Amino acid sequence: MLGNLRGWEWLILLLIVLLLFGARKLPDLARGVGKSLKIFKSEVKDLKDDDAPAAATSTPDTPDAAEQSTPDTATDGEPKQP
Repeated sequence: MLGNLRGWEWLILLLIVLLLFGARKLPDLARGVGKSLKIFKSEVKDLKDDDAPAAATSTPDTPDAAEQSTPDTATDGEPKQP
């Protein structure tokens, strides 16, 4: 949508933004958008970095918590009789 704008249309859009936010707020607005984009890009990069090592390395087969050995006790807490 914004790729189809020509010179005059960009100028009109800039004037509308200037009227809405005022000349004093524009640098702060641009700075805030820049910081947000920087944070967003770093988070996306971190997510990609986290996914790459997990896919490359395989985990050894370990039993789940439910399969791990527990003391020989019956369901009521008393030791099982052999």
